[in-house]
Amino acid sequence: MVNNKIMDRWSLDALYTGYDSQGFKEDYKKAETLSKEIQKKASELSKSDEKQQLISILHLLEEYYLVITKLIYYVNLKQSVDTTDTESVAYYGKLSQIHSSTSKPNAQIDKFIAAADIDTYIKEDDFLSQYEFYLKEIKGRAKHQLSDDVEEVIARFNLTGGDAWGTQQQYMTSMLEVEYDNEITTLTGIRNLAFSEDQKVRKKAYEAELASYKKIEDSVAFSINNIKRQVTAEADLRGYESPLAMTLEKSRMSKSTLDALLGAMDANMPKFREYLKQKAKILGYDNGLPWYELFAPIGKASKTFTAEEAKTYLVNHFSKFSQDLADMVTTAFDDQWIDFYPRKGKVGGAFCENLPFIKESRILTNFGGTLGDVVTLAHELGHAYHGMHIEDHRPLNTDYTMPVAETASTFNENLIMNEALAEADSKEEKLFLIEGQLQNLNQIICDIYSRYLLEKSVFEESQEQFLFAEDLKKLMLKAQEESYGDGLNEEIRHPYMWICKSHYYSSGLSYYNFPYAFGGLFARGLYAKYKQEGSSFIPKYHKMLHATTVSTVEDAARICDIDLSSQKFWDDAFASCGELIDEFIELTK
Repeated sequence: MVNNKIMDRWSLDALYTGYDSQGFKEDYKKAETLSKEIQKKASELSKSDEKQQLISILHLLEEYYLVITKLIYYVNLKQSVDTTDTESVAYYGKLSQIHSSTSKPNAQIDKFIAAADIDTYIKEDDFLSQYEFYLKEIKGRAKHQLSDDVEEVIARFNLTGGDAWGTQQQYMTSMLEVEYDNEITTLTGIRNLAFSEDQKVRKKAYEAELASYKKIEDSVAFSINNIKRQVTAEADLRGYESPLAMTLEKSRMSKSTLDALLGAMDANMPKFREYLKQKAKILGYDNGLPWYELFAPIGKASKTFTAEEAKTYLVNHFSKFSQDLADMVTTAFDDQWIDFYPRKGKVGGAFCENLPFIKESRILTNFGGTLGDVVTLAHELGHAYHGMHIEDHRPLNTDYTMPVAETASTFNENLIMNEALAEADSKEEKLFLIEGQLQNLNQIICDIYSRYLLEKSVFEESQEQFLFAEDLKKLMLKAQEESYGDGLNEEIRHPYMWICKSHYYSSGLSYYNFPYAFGGLFARGLYAKYKQEGSSFIPKYHKMLHATTVSTVEDAARICDIDLSSQKFWDDAFASCGELIDEFIELTK
């Protein structure tokens, strides 16, 4: 008899079966060898036979990229489900050392590419033509490149600087013990209680969460200060106007697009405050919603889900959109791509790691069986679907940027939530689903805006003074005031949101907040086009996803006839949010 039970932990055997496996040992040695070959090759570059040297170096970089990313992803995935795994920590350090040794030669290679006649070579050679965007992007970045030695120093110092501070935050939050109801739980476990149906539980969990941060607030304050100061120093050295300008270039996104997005967010924020105040009124509060009630359920859910039921639900609904999406979801569940449940040492939240070199992905969630958890699965499977549509690119063409990273994932959410809403057979269930969508939209609009404002403030103020925990709490509350306004009770907000969100703690990935708003609203705009155009939209959507790794976000959007620098597009995307809020208010009068 066939056992249909889904395994609750992912398998990494498609990468390696362990650190002692022959495959891991061979690839580790190969990475060391190839890194030395890159160093040698870079030192020998010259103007003679420029085109052949360019072809040769790109082939070598491809080979190295495939092996080093496979090794690093394996280590990161192992560590994400067990932050106490000392062997993974050790290997991450060793691999980081190997990879940092290529920083100087990569700087030399980038300078060689920037000086080469790439326009001519691209026309002459099919292999090079596939790297047209990649090569031209390097040429455009050349003005921000430092000397070879400085590039190497930055990469090496980051190992014990930004990377180490980020690891500290991850470790401190994943190992934090929270005292609740005479028991010890994890930070993930206590934050999940925000969704409880019991108001007393929500409030008590919120108070326990805030109390627990006292144990780590000073340590994590050091992390965020030093990461932001390091990034600012690097941006200054490279000649960027600000860390935000450096982020936008890495994002392949124009300032005019960000301005249009933020302008629409600011203009439409009052509508979300209407929702928050109405929710407060329903729950019996007069002065805005207390923070611990943001995720309070309104209405009644019809059911909870096991992992097996979540699979069936998602496959059935995704098949109505595109069969290749439904088939990929089936594979993800059946072939152990997903690590489902929370446990001590496992990082909180959820993420998806694309592994294009094996044409798979891996997904981490902290599944609790609610519809919200199913929507989270849908979201992360959207990232996997995005990965599926870029896996036939050449190896160096498989990275998409932060803003478009949230597009397919949020589009998936829209598919599932709208299907669920159409199937609702009672007012209570319809209300539950609408309010669930508004909770999510409130997160990617109001909360993300507060995170953007907080990060901007930390970047600016940490250059003038060290920001202690008390300073960071004040900045967080100020950002929440600007974002949520009178929608939240000013006495009951969350001064510690800077601790528990890992997005602030990367020296290589600043401002990982506005991409969520971008992705959420862009996806709503895409979904509206899908409803208008029907099945004729799907090939354009696939083409757009495929283009995200080899074009700017603006050029990718044009494939679907969208102008991202126009605030009108973003305002139109907000219109569907406003309709949901109006329906919520009408249903709860």
